[in-house]
Amino acid sequence: MESIIQELREARVGKVLTNEPLADYTTWKIGGPADVLVVPDGKRELAETVAILHRHGQPFTTIGRGSNTLVLDKGVRGVVVKLGRGLDTVRFDGDVVTAGGAVSLITLSVRAGKEGLTGLEFAGGIPGTVGGAVYMNAGAHGSDMSRILIEAEIVLETGETVRLGNDEMEFSYRHSLLHRRPGIVTEAVLQLRRGDRKEIAAAMATYKDRRLKTQPLQLATAGSTFRNPDGDHAARLIEQAGLKGYRIGGAEVSMQHANFIINTGGATADDVLRLMEHMQRRVFETSGVMLTPEVLVVGER
Repeated sequence: MESIIQELREARVGKVLTNEPLADYTTWKIGGPADVLVVPDGKRELAETVAILHRHGQPFTTIGRGSNTLVLDKGVRGVVVKLGRGLDTVRFDGDVVTAGGAVSLITLSVRAGKEGLTGLEFAGGIPGTVGGAVYMNAGAHGSDMSRILIEAEIVLETGETVRLGNDEMEFSYRHSLLHRRPGIVTEAVLQLRRGDRKEIAAAMATYKDRRLKTQPLQLATAGSTFRNPDGDHAARLIEQAGLKGYRIGGAEVSMQHANFIINTGGATADDVLRLMEHMQRRVFETSGVMLTPEVLVVGER
């Protein structure tokens, strides 16, 4: 690992930190250290980082805003790559927007609305990055990224950069090609439409008001914990199982939205995992449905 660290630093790819705690990099505020955390300064530096790791046969984990990620208590062995500066640019060209992989999806939706562009209102409450949204085909309010993506620029695990069109991304519910062909989204080109600024702002305000009433947005959470099963909602099944307010250690099922787990203060990743496993068992016992996690679990338990 020392030779990899030295090569990354000599290549001047950006920040190269060792034994770096990851709790500050996730919205759950939970997680042990990464052996190495690399924060590339831009696209070239990211591609060079990945190429160096590939040459050494070194696997890596990618994080954006850490909003859909549970880092386990013993941390992540090897290398973690975090998207940052240089990958957070936005460019508007008529009704097409090009956004870097590190751009906040919420910020982008607000900016699009101010530009009089409609199509991103659904993303106004999704606390992740553009890259993560493409990877997960993030969505809400009956829409998702597959409806607006023209193409994505992706750094493959070899360090090669490719551009893939919408029809090549294999989009489905919370799924994309990147689940089976690892890569990092550095840029997304989105097709929006001209709309009325007042109507867009009103729609976003309605969605925001609904979220404030139904989701614990001011608390340390990772968003939805489980995927919605076909024809149903995970939150309904969890609430039906009597789990609202159920707590293990510092992790608690939200009283406001049953599919959110809150870090009430001092929660460990093990608290969250044990709570998730209990929720799955109870929902299966009461409904016969086995919930599938939506959050990405990384590291050592």
